[in-house]
Amino acid sequence: MEDKDTRIDMELYYKRFLALFEEIKKDYPTFVQSFMGFFKATEGPGALSSKTKELISIALSVKAQCPYCIAFHVKNAIKEGATRQEIIESAMVATLMGGGPCVAYMKYVFDACDEFGAR
Repeated sequence: MEDKDTRIDMELYYKRFLALFEEIKKDYPTFVQSFMGFFKATEGPGALSSKTKELISIALSVKAQCPYCIAFHVKNAIKEGATRQEIIESAMVATLMGGGPCVAYMKYVFDACDEFGAR
């Protein structure tokens, strides 16, 4: 376990991400409504489980180097029953495709796992 001083506050990233949508919704409610409909249709269960889709989203979030997305999808993956090992391995797949910069963004994945209670 690392020192608390080096941890990144992933709950703050998660809350800021949600707050952004609330801010956008004030002036652009149709955009948010459309985006959320698309999100629910895409992330919901289908041929792939919601958990699998969240793990894919974690890999894509690492590849995109988006800490907001990492926080959001790690938290959702845990809610869908993903284990710490599954989450970390999905992030490692991103490093295969993205190289060193993606390895650096795994820091956010580890901190999100710790903060959101991945087992």
